Amino acid sequence: MPPHGEGAGVALHYVERGKGPPLLVVHAMGSDARAWDPELDELASAGLRAIAYDRRGYGASGAPEPYAATTVQEQAQDAGALLEALDATPALLVGDGFGALVVLELLVRRPELARAAVLVDAPLHAFVAEATKALAAERELLEEALREGGPVAAVTAWLGDAVDRERATRAAASQAGFFADYAGQSSWSPSRRELRSIAVPVAVVTRPQAPPHILAAADAVAGLVRGARRASDGAVAAAALALLH
Repeated sequence: MPPHGEGAGVALHYVERGKGPPLLVVHAMGSDARAWDPELDELASAGLRAIAYDRRGYGASGAPEPYAATTVQEQAQDAGALLEALDATPALLVGDGFGALVVLELLVRRPELARAAVLVDAPLHAFVAEATKALAAERELLEEALREGGPVAAVTAWLGDAVDRERATRAAASQAGFFADYAGQSSWSPSRRELRSIAVPVAVVTRPQAPPHILAAADAVAGLVRGARRASDGAVAAAALALLH
């Protein structure tokens, strides 16, 4: 039986490696804790207690029945409850995609849980005018895939050809989590004042393949969070470790 912690009313499966200061990974849409295995190994080897969990509706974690919607706030409640259940506070928080929004919510609402944060490919669409066109094209892609092949085809199309088959298979099996996330990613957007109020060290990271609207959003966040470090090489573990030194 894999280890589970209690989120905000759901059981959350997690993996943990290493000993030392705690680090929690909050994964993106269409992902899970297993996608972070290489980074967890690297971070544990560097002296951290590296934790990743399957968000509600993904992997081996639970979800309400039926599960069709979520919010960033709900996801942040899960993450906060898990951190406290594991006695892993304050933690270095790593949020990827949707998970970056979850981390930002924690930084704004529950700053006592964090010692630092890495935001990866954060989809803060409200800060980027050109995001409207990109999101419209994305929705069209999803709707067409849904019509022609159903939910599994839609998740696979959203992930794209660059994703390995194993991850695509796991994501398709967690389609309820994906579609709940997709509807919920617009449920929350921080104000500029809230971003300026963040007091812990923050690194804003984008991957080399990130689309222009995500790059623009990252630049906007880095310009608002005081002292934020900006990196575009996708080296998440290196950015996390640098925040501790």
